[in-house]
Amino acid sequence: MPREFTEKDIEIFNKLAPEARGKFISREAGHQFPFILRPISHKFAESSEDFRERLERLSPEEIDYLVDLALEGKEDVQSLEEDLEELVAVVTEKVSPERAKQLKDFVGIF
Repeated sequence: MPREFTEKDIEIFNKLAPEARGKFISREAGHQFPFILRPISHKFAESSEDFRERLERLSPEEIDYLVDLALEGKEDVQSLEEDLEELVAVVTEKVSPERAKQLKDFVGIF
């Protein structure tokens, strides 16, 4: 069963994919995706650079929130493929190298 998106999840998703606002996520209808980052990576971002630019729109607190979700198994980061490197780089820059290491250790890469 997919997790229920919170208002915060919806705000983050809409920041990352403003072109999807109202079309893919609405409070009334729920949401189409079980995760935030995977659809951004696979459906909206045109390249790894685009994925990174989208992530850079988020505040350090929002990035850290996504890391928390990933570490809790509520956000799929393992299927991001090359975009995972971009996520780790943004976590390193906006949150901390230690937090990025937690994410890398969790995923078992690098």
